[in-house]
Amino acid sequence: MITPTAPAPVPTTAPGTSSPPATAPPSTAPPTNGPTVAFAGASWAALLVGSAAYLIGLFNASMPLAEKGYYLTLLLFGLFAAVSVQKAVRDRMEGVEVTALYLGLAWTSVAAALSLVTIGLWNADLTRSEKGFYGMAFTLAMYAAVAVQKNVRDQAAARRLEPGPRDEAPRRWPLSGLGD
Repeated sequence: MITPTAPAPVPTTAPGTSSPPATAPPSTAPPTNGPTVAFAGASWAALLVGSAAYLIGLFNASMPLAEKGYYLTLLLFGLFAAVSVQKAVRDRMEGVEVTALYLGLAWTSVAAALSLVTIGLWNADLTRSEKGFYGMAFTLAMYAAVAVQKNVRDQAAARRLEPGPRDEAPRRWPLSGLGD
């Protein structure tokens, strides 16, 4: 009679050392089907609405060009930092090695972007409603960037789990054919 055996235990230390391994073990969560179309669409819509509102507000603002450039740079910096944090956290969760230095720099970048926007708006010669508008549009865009990045990763993971040929042409970014 064949008896089932338990899976081999995951070592708690790296071979030949007494310290724990540098990466977390791969996730044991059950595979998912990816995000729903509604959630993916809502995430993209939030990113586009938040970014567009912020940019339209900057375009229509009566502030010096250097100040507009400052706020534009903060939006781009903040979006990149938010996506970087999400990717680093997700990579660690999936067992991909991410250095503590990189993760720390990514979190520091998010904190810096949020702090610089807050300080800039606090000291700006704008009405409180304009300051609130820029703050909310910035926050919406940052949150949506994380959600879109998560959806992209979830969709890629779901595609890897789909049975069928893998030699299909890679899927392109949804709006990549508009300029062709």
